[in-house]
Amino acid sequence: MPGQVSPTRTALLASKAQQRLASSGAELLKRKRDALIGQFFALVHEVLVAREELAKASQQAYLALFAAKAWDSPEAVESLALAMPAERQIRIQVESIYGVKVPRIEASEQASGLPFSPIGVGSATLAAVRAFEAVMEALLRVASTETRLRRIGEEIKKTSRRVNALEQVVIPGIREDIRFIRGVLDQREREESFRLKRIKAKLEEAELAAGPAPAAAAPRAS
Repeated sequence: MPGQVSPTRTALLASKAQQRLASSGAELLKRKRDALIGQFFALVHEVLVAREELAKASQQAYLALFAAKAWDSPEAVESLALAMPAERQIRIQVESIYGVKVPRIEASEQASGLPFSPIGVGSATLAAVRAFEAVMEALLRVASTETRLRRIGEEIKKTSRRVNALEQVVIPGIREDIRFIRGVLDQREREESFRLKRIKAKLEEAELAAGPAPAAAAPRAS
């Protein structure tokens, strides 16, 4: 607020420096926001592709499951299903995208391979296992891309709020301070100029009232 600013030339210089800094910060944030928006739309495409792959993998997996139950009997399939681990190990790597920390989710290498011997297992059941492994991989890709998309979307909103705060609150406030300080300084300068003119006028009036200075007497001849 102008009332909280000391109307001095030092404060004026400081306010101008703050305005340059705030304008530079707003410009940098807008560049970051634009870059994140570009990355956001690129991830939207990846999410759509990952979801399409998940839908296809799921359809193929359930068809393979029906075939396995038909060829190898439901009891054999369910027995092998109980041998599958209830949990899946994953690996999360954190990456930086324009300064934003985003996770990348991948299947752990230790989780590869079958938990049972394939000897004596029907080919249809093995095909179903591989099909559901593909579903798990597709599901992890969806989770990874959607998590990254959500994180970048949140950062875009946060950056936009910062830009709006600078452009709509901070910078206008600094400009108002500058106008206030300039107004006070200009008023002081006018008052000082008026005061000096009055002093000069009074001095001139005093000289006129005193009249011309008396001439010096000539020395007598000896």
